[in-house]
Amino acid sequence: MMLRYSLNQPAAADRIESAVKDVLSQGLRTADIYSEGTRKVGTREMGDAVVAAITKKTITKS
Repeated sequence: MMLRYSLNQPAAADRIESAVKDVLSQGLRTADIYSEGTRKVGTREMGDAVVAAITKKTITKS
């Protein structure tokens, strides 16, 4: 929200939101949103997965 509304960087916000959706669709969840049938990971692993998804999208588009 900060990127989109305070810093006026909607493209960056879109990339992050898309990466988070991709990671969630893979079934990764932190403890606060974990449910049966998903894989519980720590915040570091979740963050790394989001960064990897952003990087993958950036490389794929290039």
